[in-house]
Amino acid sequence: MNANWTARHVPDQSGRVAVVTGANTGLGLETARTLAERGATVVLAVRDVDKGARAAAGLTGNAPGNVVVQRLDLSSLESIRAAASALRDAHPRIDLLVNNAGVMYTPRQTTRDGFERQFGTNHLGHFALTGLLLERMLPVPGSRVVTVSSTGHRIRAAIRFDDLQGERSYSRAAAYGQSKLANLMFTYELQRRLAAHGTTTVAVAAHPGVANTELVRNSPAAVRAAVDRLAPLLTQPAAMGALPTLRAATDPSVLGGQYYGPGGRGEVRGYPRLVTSSPQSYDLADQRRLWAVSQELTGVEFPL
Repeated sequence: MNANWTARHVPDQSGRVAVVTGANTGLGLETARTLAERGATVVLAVRDVDKGARAAAGLTGNAPGNVVVQRLDLSSLESIRAAASALRDAHPRIDLLVNNAGVMYTPRQTTRDGFERQFGTNHLGHFALTGLLLERMLPVPGSRVVTVSSTGHRIRAAIRFDDLQGERSYSRAAAYGQSKLANLMFTYELQRRLAAHGTTTVAVAAHPGVANTELVRNSPAAVRAAVDRLAPLLTQPAAMGALPTLRAATDPSVLGGQYYGPGGRGEVRGYPRLVTSSPQSYDLADQRRLWAVSQELTGVEFPL
């Protein structure tokens, strides 16, 4: 595998349809940019369609592929169902779903459906969207579901089945870690189910290391100030942070169930390579339990 894999290694994407959540800024925008430049039809699935339209306008100048915008609020199951219906109607085939959007370190808030915001948006929202779009992916040879996790899945992280919504005890960092751990468990369980189904569709995970994006905008002021001060030393540009996602999405050598992140020390920065996640992320019983709970909470059944 190429040690210094960059966007230049992304193969031709002509004829492919890619849906990227949270694609109007940061990692999602850089992911969408490269996919469009390589010829894919890219759907920017975003909460703010005006920002999405501005992002799309900025992409189309240098991109041979089509760039369109789809409203999607991952904190609302109603919005997710509406977006999935519109996407199914517009695209008979979907080659790539990039579950990129997320929130980080928010104070305790709930989604429109009563879920803790970080768990509800980062995990349950993408779980539901994937399940509702999968029928358009299963017949497509080599289609991929790429879910973006974080090194934060190791920090104070556990799936708190007795308090998933943080009603009894809430920590911003622990809730974020739980949501990112859930992203990985979802990927691994989805891959097992896809393999058993006999499809060539695969599920892969990625993380950006520490990328300079707007994700910390919900953090306490002291955290934001520290990030701003240390960003030049400890972070990498969003374009570099997007490389693990792009590799997971397009590298022909990628296998289902793999996890990609920066190859530098501590997986903070660097070119993307195959990495491993925390031991608890591989717990089969917890993966299956999380899947069952996610289906119950969202009401979404996967066509597997």
